[in-house]
Amino acid sequence: MNLLIVLLVFISMEGATWLIHKYIMHGFLWVLHRDHHDHSNNGSLERNDLFFVIFATPAIAMLYAGVRQDFSSLFFIGLGISLYGMAYFFVHDIFIHQRTKIFRNTRNRYLLAIRRAHKQHHKHIQKERGECFGFLWVPVKYFKMYFNKK
Repeated sequence: MNLLIVLLVFISMEGATWLIHKYIMHGFLWVLHRDHHDHSNNGSLERNDLFFVIFATPAIAMLYAGVRQDFSSLFFIGLGISLYGMAYFFVHDIFIHQRTKIFRNTRNRYLLAIRRAHKQHHKHIQKERGECFGFLWVPVKYFKMYFNKK
């Protein structure tokens, strides 16, 4: 049952990420997310990186509360959120934005589709008219770009 909770939370985080990205990060918290699009910050960290802290806080709180309650379901909810956050970090920051120069030359069609969709998202430097707000699931047209090749 606990593994099912972790899996369902991880999957649900994709929908939550889409909603948060579109309506919060491109909404009232654009002030934190903007430098991720317009590259106005010359340092290695962006104001956008504060979202890691913002999103990690409830996950850590759930992990802690769940441990204090003999590994209640709160722990496994926090674990699902944390695993999604780790996946997000590795795919978004390391693979897509190349904060460390590894996995540059992949031929994996799924990863290429994710990268292409994210580039489409970043072609809009303002908060309006955005597209591709998801993370691990992207519109089918980007998969077709790579999966229809022989």
